[in-house]
Amino acid sequence: MPNPGLLSRMLSAEAHIPQLLDCIRSEEPRLHAWTEIRLEDHNLPGPLQGIPYGAKDIVETAGYTTSYGSHLYSSNVSTADAALISLLRSKGARLMGKTQTTSFAYFDPAPTRNPHDPAYTPGGSSSGSAAAVAKGMVPFAIGTQTQGSIVRPASYCGVTGFKPTFGALPVDGIMPFAPSLDTPGFFTQTAMDMRLLWSALSFPVDAPLPDTFGMVEFDVEPEMQEMFRHAIQILGQLGCRIQRCPLPPAWHDALHAVPLIQTYEGARSMRLRYETHGNAIGAKLAQLVRDGLAMPESQYRDALAALQSAKQQMAGLFQTFPVILSAAAPGPPPKGLASTGSPRCNAIWTGLHTPAISIPIPVAPQLPMGLQMAAAPGNDALLISAAAHCYALLHSQGDNQ
Repeated sequence: MPNPGLLSRMLSAEAHIPQLLDCIRSEEPRLHAWTEIRLEDHNLPGPLQGIPYGAKDIVETAGYTTSYGSHLYSSNVSTADAALISLLRSKGARLMGKTQTTSFAYFDPAPTRNPHDPAYTPGGSSSGSAAAVAKGMVPFAIGTQTQGSIVRPASYCGVTGFKPTFGALPVDGIMPFAPSLDTPGFFTQTAMDMRLLWSALSFPVDAPLPDTFGMVEFDVEPEMQEMFRHAIQILGQLGCRIQRCPLPPAWHDALHAVPLIQTYEGARSMRLRYETHGNAIGAKLAQLVRDGLAMPESQYRDALAALQSAKQQMAGLFQTFPVILSAAAPGPPPKGLASTGSPRCNAIWTGLHTPAISIPIPVAPQLPMGLQMAAAPGNDALLISAAAHCYALLHSQGDNQ
């Protein structure tokens, strides 16, 4: 049977906290997953009582530094908690600290390294959260996704990353980037852990498995193509019926629409910071602001319309294929820290406001790669159930990672 994951083991094991702190002390100098480490001091009751977690450094946390991944805000201390932090505390969870993110959650990299090989990127922008969970520093962590910033780092770090349906989790107190896309979510080590976490937050997690899974193939590198097809083959051999999806006409326009929307909305969210600090906000982000401010509103409106058409057309497809499988990233993590990788396999699901999840494919001894799964908006319980089922099948011979 596959390893159930750190959260599953910790739910009855307060004694794990010293081990987590030991792991942080030994591994943090190499991985740089955190901006601040300070375990919240409370013992509130709830299904997550005493369980520590990390919060991406764009999430406001009262009394902790929230720097948005930028040295410009290195002394900025939050005065209030984000609504998601309050929700987790109401369930008994304890904040362990803040995790690294790219500068203002865009593409200018953080110092975090991939826990499987520090010569490679952990992905972005939720880099610290993914790395911290992968290394076992905390059983879960908050991430956010505007294009692919949960699913892609989960793939690169070999963990489970879940982006719920748009609007399922509160965004109050989380730095806005592109408000029509921004979605908070979580990292856990396994899909079973994610099921436990989602249930602990009082969301349903039980749903009948689909009779047929859909499959979409993105433009990916040969290594990912091989591993994706390997995962599909295993699932098929173990009883999952999988068919290629006939993509609707609006699909390709929607693929191009998401980065346009992020650029237009992100430029306006970051305009004041750019006008105040210029390229110091990050060279890539500064270019986005310039590009976005130059974009005609008509182009932005056309992109929104393309997404709306794709949502309507995909609604029918999800009736035939309630869960759709695809690659979670274009390939294994890129070497070096200059690039956090491409979100091209993830952005469409973010734009369509669907829930999406990445589960690790057994790929030893290679670097991690993930299988992405998506369902119709609101079908989070179905997706969580299907992910736990597929994870168990893929890792039924034991974890090979």
